[in-house]
This record gives sequence, structure tokens and C-alpha cells, in this order.
Amino acid sequence: MAGHSAVLTDGSTLSRLDRALERLERVAAFVSGLGAFGLMCLAVISVGGRELFNEPLRGYVDWIEMAMPLIAIFGISYVQRNGGHIRMDIVVGKLKGRALWLAELFTTFGIFVLMAALVWGSWAHFDRSFDFAAPMWSRDSTIDLGLPLWPAKLIVPVAFFIMCLRLVLQLWGYGRALVLGLETPVAVPLVQSVAEQAAAEAEHIQGHDA
Repeated sequence: MAGHSAVLTDGSTLSRLDRALERLERVAAFVSGLGAFGLMCLAVISVGGRELFNEPLRGYVDWIEMAMPLIAIFGISYVQRNGGHIRMDIVVGKLKGRALWLAELFTTFGIFVLMAALVWGSWAHFDRSFDFAAPMWSRDSTIDLGLPLWPAKLIVPVAFFIMCLRLVLQLWGYGRALVLGLETPVAVPLVQSVAEQAAAEAEHIQGHDA
């Protein structure tokens, strides 16, 4: 484990796959952050144009529509890897040993089933929009600028597919911990105490200062 990270690592195949997928997740999260930064810049340009030249950015709502899936969805697997999504830690934190891993395995499998269904549904939504024979390969577009919508729609199944890969690794990790009775399994987010969370946040801040 590096520092106070909630995810342990070792030399096992599971851990190597976990770290390999994390690199992809970091890229996705970084691109998502760039999308948020770009949208912020567009907001500054739009407001500045309205105030200074009485001419806001044309099609600003269209760009928001295109950027929303990138900002809201593309980084979800990275957050899942680190246990950053909303969790009932007040309940799960009371469990120990195999009872904890069984609970985590059950809830993670439920998430996996949901995400698999969302991959199928969101891909079908993208497929209805994409058409090689249509202008800009799109059957639909934004209202103002006429931007093709299929790139934004493609982001959703791609992000959900990466999430499914992450969930498969976590199911493997929880299942392995359940069978072997491990106390600190690798490749899964471990429940941290308040003190451990505070130490991790302090180390994160100190790392940026350095």
C-alpha cells in the first residue's frame, strides 16, 4: 500500500490488472477534468462577451450538452476504484472478516448487473444516433450549432464498460478475500477510519506542497 491509500497492492495477477486498469481510469478522469475546465473557460468567454460586447458565445448550451457526459460520467470508474462513491460505511464499517467481504461482494455484484444493463442500453442509444451514411455520421444534432450528438452518446457506454471492468476486478478481490479469509485483500477499496481518512488527506495535501 502506498501511504494511507484505501487500495492495497502486491505482486499478484489481480493487483497487476488493478494497476493496469487504474492507469486507464486516471486518463479518463484527467480527460473528464479537462472537459470541466474547458466548459469553465467557455462560461468565462460567454459571460465576458455578453458584458463587454453584448454578444455571448453562440451555441453555449450546445457545448454544455456535449460536455455533460464527459464531465459527469467519464471518471466514475476511477472513483469506484478508490471507494469514492456514496457508500453506507456506517453499516459496512461495523462488519468484519468474511461477513464484510460477503456484503461487499453482494453489493458490488448488484452494481455490476446494473452497469452491464446500462452498457447495453447506452450503446443502443448511441447506435440510433450514429450513421455512416448521414452528414457528420449523425442522425441527430444539437439545436443551435448542429453539432453531431453521437460523440457525446458514445462516451456513456465507454465509461460504463470501463466501470464494468473495474467491478469484475473488485468481485474477484472480494471473492478471493471471502474464500481465503483475508484481512486486507488487494485491488479493493478498504473501509478507512476517520483518522485514516484525515491522514490520507493530509498526506495528499503535503504531497502537492512538496
